[in-house]
Amino acid sequence: MAAAGELQPGRRHGGRPRLLRRPARPARRAGACARGAAAGGRLHDRDLPVIVAGGALALAAFVQAFARLRRRGRPDLAGFDRAALFVLGIAIVGVALLSPLDALAERRLSGHMLQHVLIGDVAPALLVVALRGPLTFFLLPPAVLKRVARIATLRSLLGWLLRPRVAFAIWMLALGLWHVPLAYDYALAHPLAHDAEHLSFMTAGLLVWMQLVDPARRRVLGRSGRLAFACCLFVPGQVLAGVLLGSPVPLYASYASVGDQQLAGLVMLVEQATSLGACAAFLLPVVPRIPERNRGRLLVRHPVRVAD
Repeated sequence: MAAAGELQPGRRHGGRPRLLRRPARPARRAGACARGAAAGGRLHDRDLPVIVAGGALALAAFVQAFARLRRRGRPDLAGFDRAALFVLGIAIVGVALLSPLDALAERRLSGHMLQHVLIGDVAPALLVVALRGPLTFFLLPPAVLKRVARIATLRSLLGWLLRPRVAFAIWMLALGLWHVPLAYDYALAHPLAHDAEHLSFMTAGLLVWMQLVDPARRRVLGRSGRLAFACCLFVPGQVLAGVLLGSPVPLYASYASVGDQQLAGLVMLVEQATSLGACAAFLLPVVPRIPERNRGRLLVRHPVRVAD
């Protein structure tokens, strides 16, 4: 028999049940987090050679284009600022996919959102800006370019993908579909789906930044058209950010923190406002400044008449 005053587990004392421990997190969320972390580890190990090889191939293509233009006496078209931007873009992809950020993305939605905006917006913007002008056409070696140019189907596909409406539709599908909770959680738990998610974000990012920067000078969109395109990209992103910021409950089974979900929305809001805002500021028409010495002449030629 227990001593006087000693509490026994499972017994009632004073009409109130004794609380032995705090309730555990729901098994569904805990299981989803464990599956996501395991899938993330497999994803990292399996894709490391592919990511490194892809980055090395991109750098090799840029180096030969850079060297060919400079050998032709056009360092103005292949400046070291372009090289710095391209290397920075590749480095950002590496940081997003190969650094501790990749492991953090499996535990926190804010880390996953940061990873997505880096590979889907920041890196594509830097790469496309670095390649604007003749560097775009020199990116493939002459022999490879000739063979690729002979494939009519590939040319047609590329022309179709570079249409503004198609690029915007692909970007919207990537943004919208992968952030549906069911698809998002599925990608976290399945490596191949996670690969497809990252690849679609980067592809969509490259396509829309090609519209904004127009590296090949195709002039499909004028300055005002590109400004409108940037605004069209900004609105859906802010809608998603607003949903993440305003939801009072976790939207994804793999992440249980509402505060972290709000931080993810803030990451997207700030990044889009910065990148697309800078692009829009660059595209805004510049009002020519009239030199001080010419203002008097302008007033003499075009006098302002004030009605009585």
